Amino acid sequence: MSKYVKNLIANEIQNRLAGVEDAIIANVIGMDSASTFSIRKLLREKGIQMLVVKRSLAGRATIDTSLNSLFAEKRGSVTVIWGCEDFVSLAKEIAAIIKSGEFANFELKGGVMDGEPLDADQVTAVSKWPNRQEQISMLVGQILGPGSNLSAQLLGAGATLAGQVKKLVEQKEDEA
Repeated sequence: MSKYVKNLIANEIQNRLAGVEDAIIANVIGMDSASTFSIRKLLREKGIQMLVVKRSLAGRATIDTSLNSLFAEKRGSVTVIWGCEDFVSLAKEIAAIIKSGEFANFELKGGVMDGEPLDADQVTAVSKWPNRQEQISMLVGQILGPGSNLSAQLLGAGATLAGQVKKLVEQKEDEA
């Protein structure tokens, strides 16, 4: 392949990966076309993109980005997967695909999160973390917890006092 063609392909990869900070790499070599189409369709439905690239060309395209560490080994082809709301959600989706066993030749190779390279085991560990939505719901619960406890304590004492006052009023009415 001529240098001109390599530069064209590297520019196209650079344009496709523009703005991508976190990604996962996998190996789809050995999958038949029907399986590849199925996995692409499954990921597309979830807003996840997948691109099969040659490592050396992807390394050239991502030279000044956080994704460059994904392509340190400059041999063969890899699949770059990116998308989702956050990296944890992406890792959860990929872990679910691997766990399903539907795509036997789909192999997780690693990823990059916040500029830090991760191996396959680390990406699997990240998939067990709470994602952004889960973290927000936990935070809201922690924020609302003390307020609801305080409200219950104030209302409980007030309700008890109101019940006693009502009982006294009823007793006084009965006496009169």
